[in-house]
Amino acid sequence: MALSRRLFVTSAAVLAATGLPALPASAAPRPDESRYRIPVGPGDTEADLVRKASQVRPTARQIAWQALEQTAFLHFGVNTFTGLEWGTGDEDPNVFQPTGLDTDQWARALRDGGFTLAILTVKHHDGFVLYPSRYTNHTVASSSWESGHGDVLRSFADSMRRHGIKVGVYISPADENQYLHGVYANGSARGTRSIPTLVDGDDRSPDRFYTLDATDYGAHMLNTLYEVLTEYGPVDEVWFDGAQGRIPPGKVEDYDWDSWYSLVRTLAPDAAIAVTGPDLRWVGNESGLAREDEWSVIPVKENQYGRTDWALSYDTPDEGSREALVTAQPTTDYLQWWPAECDVSIRDGWFYHADQLPKSVDALTDIYFGSVGRNSVLLLNVPPDTDGLLHGTDVTRLREFRERIERELPEDLAHRARVTGASRVRAVDLGTEHEVDRIRLAEDIRHGQQVESFVVEAYRDGAWTEVTHAGTIGASRILLLPAPARARRWRVRVTGARDTVKLARFELYRSRV
Repeated sequence: MALSRRLFVTSAAVLAATGLPALPASAAPRPDESRYRIPVGPGDTEADLVRKASQVRPTARQIAWQALEQTAFLHFGVNTFTGLEWGTGDEDPNVFQPTGLDTDQWARALRDGGFTLAILTVKHHDGFVLYPSRYTNHTVASSSWESGHGDVLRSFADSMRRHGIKVGVYISPADENQYLHGVYANGSARGTRSIPTLVDGDDRSPDRFYTLDATDYGAHMLNTLYEVLTEYGPVDEVWFDGAQGRIPPGKVEDYDWDSWYSLVRTLAPDAAIAVTGPDLRWVGNESGLAREDEWSVIPVKENQYGRTDWALSYDTPDEGSREALVTAQPTTDYLQWWPAECDVSIRDGWFYHADQLPKSVDALTDIYFGSVGRNSVLLLNVPPDTDGLLHGTDVTRLREFRERIERELPEDLAHRARVTGASRVRAVDLGTEHEVDRIRLAEDIRHGQQVESFVVEAYRDGAWTEVTHAGTIGASRILLLPAPARARRWRVRVTGARDTVKLARFELYRSRV
């Protein structure tokens, strides 16, 4: 309890000393964010809803995030050493002993596997923090590892950037350790808090303090976010789990989402906030697979201090069709650009367990086409082992996975083809006949997501013949033909759309598998 008593200083005194302004309750949107969500009213007809959905546009950070396609998760912490998937919060920090830690090895393996961003579990549900925080003793600094001077987050961030990989941080709102210390779910009221909250012996001289509404635990999270987002370089994704702590019935921590979002927006304006966040959503399962027709524009509602939430259930088979927009209308506040992230682990568990093996290349390939190929971003977890390394079998599997995708999509046969057509028809002439068994399409999502249905056709025997068809396209759609089709001329014809279609890609491949 001594720790929790020294967490907070009087915000009024701090502000009086600095003379600096407070952070607004909700950070002001950037110019490109004016159309990422559009309000819905009770009188909106189906035509109104479809028209509004067609007008929704992604922000610059959302466009950049969807272009990543393949991102990595790294679950690492005390659970790695206890064998648990969800820790208890009362672990002896000294159990954390990654004596062979080599984050450059992580970065090389992820780079060679084709990953462009990696997210580290800086704080999982147990509350153990992978850097020496000022606000808890449940950290690497309380371990004898590196004589108490270890900092996994520092090493991780430096290594990823050194190898050209963007940095993401997972900070779980749930915190078993802070519950044990009487901070999490202690029933405290929301009040004005000053961030960062200076503590005894604090060596910082912040240029600015921010005032935000928060509970005791909400302020703890704000201070944690402040440390991570001001001391470890640029961050491109902040990942909030939606879990609550495993606490007694009747106790709950109402998370201060509005204040957390505001601080992230201010300190890391380019960072996408996931998956309990306004920028991107959980796809609804942990198998890495998106829906057959995955919409980036879906109906949402706001609850619990500005949390973006599904107007329909998170696992609804249809989140964004015309029918879904109408069904969700009674509980919809906005139609929002809220694209899907597909998380899955390369092993059965999220943390490393020596008795588990990585998924096969075939399984990972199916996941790739079921996520990246369905207008989503793949988030593949690769857990470091007890030595602090990515296991050799996992490293090999990552390389094999990248090589397999390169064979699946080896060369765009239409790259230099003659292209003709208007908004709803795009035709290519390959010059000579080619076999095709993989087709990749994309809309220019700067103009929204418009395609509701389309067919791909080949010109054979003097007529256009359907080869395959599907529903949505979005930022990425990859279709696998059951057998190769041969033709010189190919076209995609949009058969249903909400507004003017802007295609960015129409690519044809012959796999080499």
